Amino acid sequence: MRFKHLLSTLLFLLFLNVNAQKDVFSYLDVFDLQYVVDPQISPNGDWIVYRRMGFDIMADRTTGNLWMIKADGSQHQKITAREVSEFSPRWSPSGDRLAFSSSTPEGSEIYMYWLGSGKIARISQLPFSPTSLTWSPDGKQLAFSMNVEKAAPVLAKMPKKPKGARWAATPRITDRVYHEADGRGYIKPGFNHVFVIPSDGGAPRKITSGDYHHRGTLSWSVDGKKIYFSGNRTKNWEYDFRNSEIYAVGVYDTLINTLTDRDGPDYSPMVSPNGKHIAYLGFGDKREAYQVRKLQLMNVDGSGKRTVSEALDRGVSNIKWDTKSAGLYFSYDDKGNSKIGYMTLDGKITKLADNMGGTTLGRPYASGSYSISKNGTIAYTQSTPYHPAELTVISLKNKVSKKITSLNSALLDYRTLGKVEEVWYTSTFDQRKIQAWVVYPPNYNPNKKYPFLVENHGGPILNYGDRFSIEMQLYAAADYVVFYPNARGSTSYGEEFGNLLLNNYPGEDYNDVMDGVDFCIAKGIAYEDQLYVTGGSAGGIMAAWMIGKNNRFEAAVVVKPVMNWISKTLVADNYFGYANSRYPGYPWENFENYWKFSPISLVGNVETPTMVMVGMNDLRTPPSEAKQLYHALKLRKIETVFVEIPGASHGIANRPSNLITKVAHTLAWLDKYSKPKDK
Repeated sequence: MRFKHLLSTLLFLLFLNVNAQKDVFSYLDVFDLQYVVDPQISPNGDWIVYRRMGFDIMADRTTGNLWMIKADGSQHQKITAREVSEFSPRWSPSGDRLAFSSSTPEGSEIYMYWLGSGKIARISQLPFSPTSLTWSPDGKQLAFSMNVEKAAPVLAKMPKKPKGARWAATPRITDRVYHEADGRGYIKPGFNHVFVIPSDGGAPRKITSGDYHHRGTLSWSVDGKKIYFSGNRTKNWEYDFRNSEIYAVGVYDTLINTLTDRDGPDYSPMVSPNGKHIAYLGFGDKREAYQVRKLQLMNVDGSGKRTVSEALDRGVSNIKWDTKSAGLYFSYDDKGNSKIGYMTLDGKITKLADNMGGTTLGRPYASGSYSISKNGTIAYTQSTPYHPAELTVISLKNKVSKKITSLNSALLDYRTLGKVEEVWYTSTFDQRKIQAWVVYPPNYNPNKKYPFLVENHGGPILNYGDRFSIEMQLYAAADYVVFYPNARGSTSYGEEFGNLLLNNYPGEDYNDVMDGVDFCIAKGIAYEDQLYVTGGSAGGIMAAWMIGKNNRFEAAVVVKPVMNWISKTLVADNYFGYANSRYPGYPWENFENYWKFSPISLVGNVETPTMVMVGMNDLRTPPSEAKQLYHALKLRKIETVFVEIPGASHGIANRPSNLITKVAHTLAWLDKYSKPKDK
């Protein structure tokens, strides 16, 4: 007995020692994270190819190469010896080849990999990068979408400059509605068109025509004579930007037929294996802030249109037919969790898998994807709050799921992460139930008083969830209790909940967040003198709104906010998308309403020390928006500082070092006003 007691004591002490040696998650750990993207299972279900993502610490960028693994988790291997970007792998119908895109010094090209020999070859020579690679049913051709340049307008003829003269560059002239995009900058004139190319290489052939964009999901007819796509080929397409239709183009005669004609987005066509139906996504546009994407069905000639998912109050994505044409697999978000389901053609739904995601690592947004083999095996990206996307396989025959990669075990098995807890509380405004998550510091001590950080999500038509997040874990590792809610206006709770902010944003979502703060105070994990707030984009709007509405927070970090809806609506890259869906009319038609919902209107109330942060190349919420808050606070002599991140667009965290910069500066500012105390 004495020996057994001694052995038990030694084992317990060893356990404590091993755990005590674990470090908390730190900044440089970001560069060691890896994750799975775009898993594609072979038709027979034997092999899965995926894009293995990581972060290059020297180049400060995300990298991705293609890897293969057997569905049982064996024979894990890199496909090529090339150390360049590889993406968009797609299996041939027979499973003997794999088409994919890869970067070259001249741009992206189409490559082919032969499974039997392991050899690869480039099969294209394209002027621009291909997207939406799709095999023909007989495996002899590939379809893809690609940009075709157009000449920019010329307004004046300049005199010829003398030889050797160094004149200024010629002006950049545009007459387009959509002429720039955040993260991309100026969009050169041109249109996306559908092309086909022989799968053994050859000349690409353009099969669409006209000055319209033809892009998105491509789907071949069963006989290989037509390709279905979405676009907007109407005369008013530039201004009717919310609308899209389903079209069919002849592969050989290039004739284009229109199959849908309602006001609203119809897209992602998918032809059934029996060739009788086309499934697609869309809805009739009611010009609201949020509308749920529905699964639609029609005959291949465009007749017999009906909505299949009418009973599902959740947005449908990533649809795939079963082999018998009896129903479709799809993904959807429900209460902050991404799922895979199956829907029969009469609308009956079966949930197949939870926790799809983990491919947006910065913050815990919905993400991820899946594919399915002919024998009913699903490969998908699976995530929890404790690891990014790993490759998981589930067999529909026995309903057993198995995680077959552990890309992060060498790192995360030796880190103590913050515990993530799901909480629900009641809105004091209308008694709705609000979902949120709390991240506790690693080695949390309930007898210690921790600073409490509210982290508001962007969108606001998005959702946070129980997914891995670099930023949340870094805040927790710095000894903050982190609270991230899905206030009204968030997705994954139905159309009515997501649309509560129509003509009312910011609105009672502010009450939802503050009710969550009070809930956590009552729960004993937050304290009135240790409250802090941050958020980016729509989260930055909410952070600025909160400090304009009350002075309860010790400090705030407002990241890439909209401060003035009037100026934002007329200078952002998506300036054309706000009138009537966010607020009625344009700013000059509804000045008072636009101003009423602008956080800058409350700046006279702000007493909270506030850091303002923005990417210097942000076109979505331009630096001029952030400057309005900073300049106003300086004029009022409120403690403030302005952080501009060079080279960063709206997605500040797109470069790993910028993600670290964002978190480090946020913590440095909050720590100035943080004074943890014992209870």
